[in-house]
Amino acid sequence: MTQDVEMKDNQTPTQSVVSVPTSTLQNLKEIAALIDTGSYTKEVRRIARAVRLTVGLRRQLTSSVISSFLDFALVPGSEAHTRLSSFVPKSDEHDMEVDTASSNSQAPPKHLPAELEIYCYFIVLLFLIDQKKYNEAKACSSASIARLKNVNRRTVDVIASKLYFYYSLSYELTDDLAEIRSTLLALHHSATLRHDELGQETLLNLLLCNYLHYNLYDQAEKLRSKAPRFEAHSNQQFCRYLFYLGKIRTIQLEYTDAKESLLQAARKAPVASLGFRIQCNKWAIIVRLLLGEIPERSIFTQKGMEKPLRPYFELTNAVRIGDLELFGNVQEKFAETFAKDRTHNLIVRLRHNVIRTGLRNISISYSRISLQDVAQKLRLNSANPVADAESIVAKAIRDGAIDATIDHKNGCMVSKETGDIYSTNEPQTAFNSRIAFCLNMHNEAVRALRFPPNTHKEKESDEKRREKKQQEEELAKYMAEEDDDDF
Repeated sequence: MTQDVEMKDNQTPTQSVVSVPTSTLQNLKEIAALIDTGSYTKEVRRIARAVRLTVGLRRQLTSSVISSFLDFALVPGSEAHTRLSSFVPKSDEHDMEVDTASSNSQAPPKHLPAELEIYCYFIVLLFLIDQKKYNEAKACSSASIARLKNVNRRTVDVIASKLYFYYSLSYELTDDLAEIRSTLLALHHSATLRHDELGQETLLNLLLCNYLHYNLYDQAEKLRSKAPRFEAHSNQQFCRYLFYLGKIRTIQLEYTDAKESLLQAARKAPVASLGFRIQCNKWAIIVRLLLGEIPERSIFTQKGMEKPLRPYFELTNAVRIGDLELFGNVQEKFAETFAKDRTHNLIVRLRHNVIRTGLRNISISYSRISLQDVAQKLRLNSANPVADAESIVAKAIRDGAIDATIDHKNGCMVSKETGDIYSTNEPQTAFNSRIAFCLNMHNEAVRALRFPPNTHKEKESDEKRREKKQQEEELAKYMAEEDDDDF
């Protein structure tokens, strides 16, 4: 950084301006021009492209660059300029001289579109969160939301959705999410009236996150069921919605729907969003265990997931073996981890599955076994283990977990011979579920196809073709380097 700023004796002043901060500032000016053009032509895609380009510059933002950009984009002395400048710390004079020299090389826009003003709030908020100045970020995000309430333009919706997310994130980082719940509900109501579908998606997910943060699952389900649904506009928001839906369904004991939502969220999430995919897999593993399934070993060996999923691997191993004592040891060993992940209450439900798995293994291994031996093998530590074993076996027989009978006279369990599974409907059920999964994936892929309007009527020029290719490359790079913050 310092080598780029320092000038040699034989360099001219114009050559000394070439530095990393100056290059970042120049890129921000180009983004401002793109936003200005998008505002004038009312093209949302240009605003979306500007947001994508900003994400790529996020780690290069400094206080001097942002100060110079605010001087360029906003009218000095205006209310917005004064408010935003107060959030940016003063940089040293050397950096300011470099940025000022660069800022004089390009004239500011003749008018100030609302999109550009909202964008200034956006980059200042990004900078404050990256610098971990969360109290200043709260104040800046609140000011941006107050400004957004007076703007009703569809070209602002893309930037507004990002501001909504970071508004909630800044309050979440300071553990003050409850304060903004009423504001988020009002914003969602306004977005619905304005037909801002991207804003509705974002705000619905933020409200679900707000409710689930305080374990208000009933309120979250009521909101989700009554909120209008439409075709997803953002893959990130759709993944978040599926994750929250899976958590709600899990708490409501609807494990089959929960499993489908959680696995779909993990599959659709970008590769870069490792933290989000880990959370999806944690909940999906527990849901599959509650359904009586054993997750594949490959789930626990995914790149970057071995250490976070280690407690759940040992938990799965205990359930697979059906060892109640080992299950209790794992539960006690990783109690802090499960409490942090908010999965402890779900793991308590697994105790019955551990007993049922152990009982199934006993039923397969022994054609006849006394209830006292069953209690000993299940390691039932109670005042009357034989009576407990008898009730557990009776319940397992009633639920269809094992095919056996109880000989009450001799106090033993008699297992029936294992029949041919292909003579039952189980293979047909499994085959039908696979077909339904493939058809559902095909239908979603078809619905996700998007085509620009009138492409069959217009012939692309070389310039438009080059611009389209450049935007596709930028989008691919953006998706590959996407920040985990969006999840």
